[in-house]
Amino acid sequence: MTPVGEKAGTAPLLVLQKIRQILECFTIERPELTLQEITRITGLPASTCQRLVHNLLREGFLDRDGDVYRIGLHFVQWAAPGTFGLDLVRLTRPALQRLRDRTGETACLYVRDGAHRTVVSLAESHHVVMRMFAVGMVMSLHAGSAGKVFMAFDPTARRDAVGHGLTRHTPRTVVDIDLLDDQLEEIRRNGFSASFEERDMGAASISAPVFDSTGELAAALGIGAPTQRLTPAEVGRLAPTVVEAAEEASRCLGYRPGIRGGGTAR
Repeated sequence: MTPVGEKAGTAPLLVLQKIRQILECFTIERPELTLQEITRITGLPASTCQRLVHNLLREGFLDRDGDVYRIGLHFVQWAAPGTFGLDLVRLTRPALQRLRDRTGETACLYVRDGAHRTVVSLAESHHVVMRMFAVGMVMSLHAGSAGKVFMAFDPTARRDAVGHGLTRHTPRTVVDIDLLDDQLEEIRRNGFSASFEERDMGAASISAPVFDSTGELAAALGIGAPTQRLTPAEVGRLAPTVVEAAEEASRCLGYRPGIRGGGTAR
């Protein structure tokens, strides 16, 4: 006969396993799912899946828009404190905040994982109309200025992105490899990347590389804003400020010009 203590501990574990199954349904390729799709992917009984999804929605683990669900922003925010133990985040935080204050736009710090980039720190704009970011947001490399910084200054990032496949997010997403390589060469010459509506319509960004003490590319730092404020005509004014902030962040990580490593491509 199973002891009472073991019985008491079994049910919660089973529930957590089912919750994990539901959360693992959501991926970069399928960030939004209907209840029917979640049920099919998990293989859970329809009634069980519906009950758990509604509970996850109520508690903020999931968000709902019409008939589709996605990982909840509250869930992303709860995970954010985990990044603040990173030296990278702590050391570059002042540069990030100064970039926000000097440009007035949301400043973000990204790190790379394979063919994707993740926001690990941000300083939000004080504008009422802003481009929405959240710590924990994951995006592809080939669409957007920060991702292209990784591809331009880290050959393995380009390899991973191309190997993963160049998905077209908007009509302005570059999926032609020759054209993309031309852009990456220009980014290396200029020391920064600017993009307009490559991942989301109505959104623009400017980013620059952050190098560590060994001269390797450690992160990308940049600003994101609505295209009504960040236009191609504004790049000449804002790009030097972004580059300066990235250089400040690099110095905070111990980078010095001339160090061999990823920084030599700069």
